[in-house]
Amino acid sequence: MAEEEQVKREDSTNEQPNKELEKLKAERKNKRKRRLLKETAKADKRGVCYLSRIPPRMDPVKLRQILSQYGELERIYLIPEDTAAHVHRKKAGGFRGQGFTEGWVEFTNKVVAKRVASMLNGEQIGGRKKSSFYYDLWNIKYLSKFKWDHLTEEIAYKNATREQKLEMELSAAKKERDFYLAKVDQSRALSSIDERLKKRRKTQQAAGLTSEVPGDELQAAKVTRQFPQTKPVRDNAEKKRPGLSKDVLAGVFGGS
Repeated sequence: MAEEEQVKREDSTNEQPNKELEKLKAERKNKRKRRLLKETAKADKRGVCYLSRIPPRMDPVKLRQILSQYGELERIYLIPEDTAAHVHRKKAGGFRGQGFTEGWVEFTNKVVAKRVASMLNGEQIGGRKKSSFYYDLWNIKYLSKFKWDHLTEEIAYKNATREQKLEMELSAAKKERDFYLAKVDQSRALSSIDERLKKRRKTQQAAGLTSEVPGDELQAAKVTRQFPQTKPVRDNAEKKRPGLSKDVLAGVFGGS
């Protein structure tokens, strides 16, 4: 009996920490659910604006400083310009920094985002007169029913397609390289055979032998392949076209 009581006590002591772990796990799950619900609610209230043109010398930090005056911002994403255009501008003596072509700005409130887009679109950026984009105009538009997740999905899709294209180009380049190397090895083998045959001829000529090398017979026996071709159309094919008889023409034009 005493042993059974000890076993029961041990089982009860083991069950208590297990129950505590389960409670902690349940509390963590509930906290995560609450956070996700809060984030989804905040994301539904946010609004995204699209910038079709980024002025020169404008970067995300400067853009945030300017637009934060009109409303609270969350995230900014600007697409960098092409490397070829960047190199060309540097060679021409222009701006050496990073340039951007287009971008997206996320506001915490979609009402504010819509108001800012309608207020700034087509207006002068302004600010300090010494700034390089003082006389530039805003090209901004509010994207209704557009969320930041849509932008990340599009970027991921573009990256995946670019990687697929690179893989295809690399595989095609490898095939071309392998084909070229195979042809080079084949040409080397043929040239080595020709050199050996030439050496044999020289040794036989030096020894005064007139018998031909078996390789010469093989070369003489080679025949060029002939492929069947379609016969060309004859020039007198037009002469065989059917024409009107002389009796019909005489009846029409009243000839005798």
